[in-house]
Amino acid sequence: MSRLETYIEHYAELAVKVGVNVQQGQTLMVTSPVSAADFVRIIARKAYEAGAKHVYVEWDDDELKRLKYEQAPDEAFHEYPQWKADGFRQLAEEGAAFLQVHSPAPDLLKRAKPERIAAASKAYGTAMLEYRRMLQAGRFSWTIVSVPSAAWASKVFPEANEEEAIRSLWERIVQAARADRDRPVEAWREHLAALRAKVERMNAKKYARLIYRAPGTELNVELPPEHQWVAGGIHNAQGVFFVPNIPTEEMFTLPRADGVNGTVRSTMPLNWNGTLIDGFSLTFENGKVVKCTAEQGQEPLQRLIATDEGAARLGEVALVPQNSPIAEMNVLFYNTGLDENASCHLALGNAYPLCLEGGTAMTREQLAQHGANHSLVHVDFMIGSDELDIDGELPDGTMEPVFRRGCWAD
Repeated sequence: MSRLETYIEHYAELAVKVGVNVQQGQTLMVTSPVSAADFVRIIARKAYEAGAKHVYVEWDDDELKRLKYEQAPDEAFHEYPQWKADGFRQLAEEGAAFLQVHSPAPDLLKRAKPERIAAASKAYGTAMLEYRRMLQAGRFSWTIVSVPSAAWASKVFPEANEEEAIRSLWERIVQAARADRDRPVEAWREHLAALRAKVERMNAKKYARLIYRAPGTELNVELPPEHQWVAGGIHNAQGVFFVPNIPTEEMFTLPRADGVNGTVRSTMPLNWNGTLIDGFSLTFENGKVVKCTAEQGQEPLQRLIATDEGAARLGEVALVPQNSPIAEMNVLFYNTGLDENASCHLALGNAYPLCLEGGTAMTREQLAQHGANHSLVHVDFMIGSDELDIDGELPDGTMEPVFRRGCWAD
């Protein structure tokens, strides 16, 4: 076995033991593109070794997806199979763990009609609403990992041939996930402990708002008094600790849905459902987007924001320093799961209830009363750079630096 193959084995083990943290007798549900079949087989082996009772896999295929967007009738994009949504909800209620293997094709749907992409996103969000509510409340264990495909690797490394591009992307992924360490599980314990220490410091501050300043960005973000920062991993309803994203470098919380004002400019392209949105700015008034511009993908951006009332508001603010291990790779991955761990970011759409004290036990109405946004979508976009400054306002009105030139001020 080559060194890279060993690291890929480590990566699969991290996904199973640290990510979803499979328990004895538990069912694991994997969603994956067919291009990642070899990796999924390693995942299944690791899961059974960890005590899983079942490993179910739902396969996806980019070419079939492209064919549908090119040839299916318009009404097909306003529907999502209810039997599939019911199946995911039932598995979640029965205590299954969910692992998504992500392998984006950034240009897959660049010729697709934006209205079809928006309709499909809304149909999916509507059908999967209960499952996603449980997911975002941390009721069950779930995690997302990324695996190279030819199309994705060639987008990231366009000058390399296909084989070299895939290998280069794999090398970056296992490095980002700390899977290239001799004792990767122990490395993750240390990393999670460091994230917890930073979270405890931020939660002790209880900032009333954050002020972002950078070229093209002047944004004021109010935070609910009961907000709490989250990083690394969380405990599900059964008390099992899991890590939703491997890798992860972020610390995040939720803003007041009506408390965002000013303009923010993106610093990386957004890959939204197979179409790229780049060089975009959003202007907020009382929490709602009132103006948006984009150098690429203007219409998809507008349709994303118009998905529902909450899609035009923020559901997440996340802090990631420019000296994070992934940022220092200086690679644009065209993959939110990796790029968001190299950059401060925000998210349009639904807020995570776990970012409010007692939020996971609240009803939708109670969450809204505490300032949490509700939407069918949750879409992260990157705003970090080495020119970003962030100030925090303490409850007594005192201002202090949080970030300077893209890194922690302390």
